[in-house]
Amino acid sequence: MSRLILFNKPYGVICQFTPDNKHPTLKDYLKMPGVYAAGRLDTDSEGLLILTDDGALQHRISHPRHKQPKTYLVQVEGAPNDAALRPLRERMDLGDFVTQPAIANIIDEPQGLWPRNPPIRERKNIPDTWLEIVIIEGKNRQIRRMTAKAGLPTLRLIRYSVGEWTIQGLKPGEWREIEVDNTPEIDEPLQRRGEGRGKKKFS
Repeated sequence: MSRLILFNKPYGVICQFTPDNKHPTLKDYLKMPGVYAAGRLDTDSEGLLILTDDGALQHRISHPRHKQPKTYLVQVEGAPNDAALRPLRERMDLGDFVTQPAIANIIDEPQGLWPRNPPIRERKNIPDTWLEIVIIEGKNRQIRRMTAKAGLPTLRLIRYSVGEWTIQGLKPGEWREIEVDNTPEIDEPLQRRGEGRGKKKFS
């Protein structure tokens, strides 16, 4: 039986257990030895971070070969229409690698979403829009680089789910532990999903 920790990482927290002079780390929130992050989140990103004590499971969750879908809620500058999302839905050359086509849809602002601390930068003359983006790679700062190249700079980035696991019901800094004895769902390939996904709720 393996341990699996679902942690809602707050903004500004570094994904490491060793102390840092400038930022809080996982050790400030998770007082448990022997667990390691399956993948990472940038310091300025929020949301789901999965940790486990099982090295093989850690690899299966985080390695792109297993095509584990990762869903992000992304607040961007601008007011794109559906056609403006086409670059995200196609292969995108980011210089050091070419992305796989993403699922990208315009959504309403997530219900019950916590305020970010510090607040995002606001520009009164520029609108903002929420997107739901699903990718399988998870390269360094991939979502931010993709939206920037599409002309939609990211203001706020929240990872909502990895595979079937979500941060539903978890406030920033909270975590939930589940036990797993097998995880066949993490080997299922990403399936193309249609438009009109349901609203994301946090309360």
